[in-house]
Amino acid sequence: MKPVSNHGPDPSGSTEDRAGRGIPEATVARLPIYLRALTLLAERGVATASSEDLAATTGVNSAKLRKDLSYLGSYGTRGVGYDVEYLRYQIAREIGLTQDWPVVIIGLGNLGQALANYAGFGTRGFRVAALVDNDRARVGEMYGGVGVRHLDELDELVRERDVSIGVLTTPAAAAQPVADRLVRAGVTSILNFAPAVISVPAGVDVRKVDLSIELQILAYHELRKQVAGSMGAATLDLDDMVARAVGSP
Repeated sequence: MKPVSNHGPDPSGSTEDRAGRGIPEATVARLPIYLRALTLLAERGVATASSEDLAATTGVNSAKLRKDLSYLGSYGTRGVGYDVEYLRYQIAREIGLTQDWPVVIIGLGNLGQALANYAGFGTRGFRVAALVDNDRARVGEMYGGVGVRHLDELDELVRERDVSIGVLTTPAAAAQPVADRLVRAGVTSILNFAPAVISVPAGVDVRKVDLSIELQILAYHELRKQVAGSMGAATLDLDDMVARAVGSP
């Protein structure tokens, strides 16, 4: 992803003004999708895009997209559309990607290692500042150029490296105790990949990613399609039987 440049004074208001606007959570969830689409357009050299163009790229209907972008103070130009680079900057600024966010990944199993080695974080405003595991045999291992440290050093690492976000890739049983340690260390945002629900105090934000649940949802939709297909085939058979009966002497 190309770096998002600062476009100078922002007519949509100060940071405090933007924070007070109260953008709906559903809109916030769609902003990264718009940002990804705009980045692809920018990389292709596209200077302006209509709401219909963006809607087709993101899978969001154009009316909802225009409403979402209006929360940023961005309404586009009638007959022209949106300036791709500027809208990209607006969204990146709104979701905090015009600054660097240090992240600690806790739990260096297969998933933790894959995340630690993922080069895409750095181009999206996130820097893996620390890797932590409870297994002393893993201490010193290198992933993505960062060495693994022991869980006992978590407080020190969070403080020294100014960690903003914790990523949990631990077993289920360890998720809550590790989340508690993150909160005590001062981390106020947690991305939870562990197969467990964690409790945190007010002021701490948690996002849950459960791959098995997502697969189960897809399995549900696949089953529905199979059932619909079977019912359709049965209907065709019944129609054929009726047609033959009507056509019989």
